[in-house]
Amino acid sequence: MPTNARDALTALAALLAPDVPEVGGRVLAAHDDPAGFLAAHADRLDERGIDEPVPNLAWIALVDALADHGLLAEVDWKEDPQEVLAQLRVLRSSPADAAWGRVDGVDTAVPTFDFLVAAGSALRAGGTALAVLDIESDCYPLVLLPADRADELVGLAATAGFTAGVLGDG
Repeated sequence: MPTNARDALTALAALLAPDVPEVGGRVLAAHDDPAGFLAAHADRLDERGIDEPVPNLAWIALVDALADHGLLAEVDWKEDPQEVLAQLRVLRSSPADAAWGRVDGVDTAVPTFDFLVAAGSALRAGGTALAVLDIESDCYPLVLLPADRADELVGLAATAGFTAGVLGDG
């Protein structure tokens, strides 16, 4: 397990985007040269209200890079659960259709967070973890990964100085 933030960010990018080295490159660029990264991605970061280097810039870079490559769904805290499900199903990291059958019985007439917890439990029972990368916002940046690597995600995020949480019972 990495012991410094840079190595942990590199490992996070490899875990969540194993076949997309550009994700790791963007994350390290934000970590190593925040001002340069900000200048290069000013339009995108402006959408998030970021106009100067901030402590979580590398984490935001990870979220944006994963989203750009179809590996993260960023949903509003009050998004309709059916829409959340639709966004998760099309992620490149989405499990096979059979795994989604476990989620079909989950109650969608509940608040978004409650749905995410229930869907996370259903997916985890089939070997896929649903996790959120906390960016201290009113949205949920959601990723899917093998359930047996969920604890690794949480640990790497903590080592990097950020928070990731696995949704549902493990």
